[in-house]
Amino acid sequence: MEYNADNVFAKILRAEIPTDKIYEDDYALAFYDIHPKAKIHVLVISKSMVTDFTDFMEHSSDEEAAGYMRAIVKVTHLLNLDKDGYRLVFNTGPDSGQEVPHLHAHILAGEKLKTDL
Repeated sequence: MEYNADNVFAKILRAEIPTDKIYEDDYALAFYDIHPKAKIHVLVISKSMVTDFTDFMEHSSDEEAAGYMRAIVKVTHLLNLDKDGYRLVFNTGPDSGQEVPHLHAHILAGEKLKTDL
């Protein structure tokens, strides 16, 4: 899949669409999902122009990969999710339910989550 620079997350990164930022650094931007699937549902989008997790891991530098993953952990710390836990989800490709072709992680928390995956 080719990267489309007009996807909603690319527009958010260019500040064409406003968002309520939780965290931002050189590698990632985190904000609350507008269609939450849990009491806490945060999206952590990569600042790399890649479509999904596979594209990211195949085309990013070690610094970008580590920086993005560390940003996710920083968000969990900011939201105090360490005590009760959280679920981290990467949807990759259309069969997974990925709706936006831009690398993003879902952090789900704040309640007992279903375990019947």
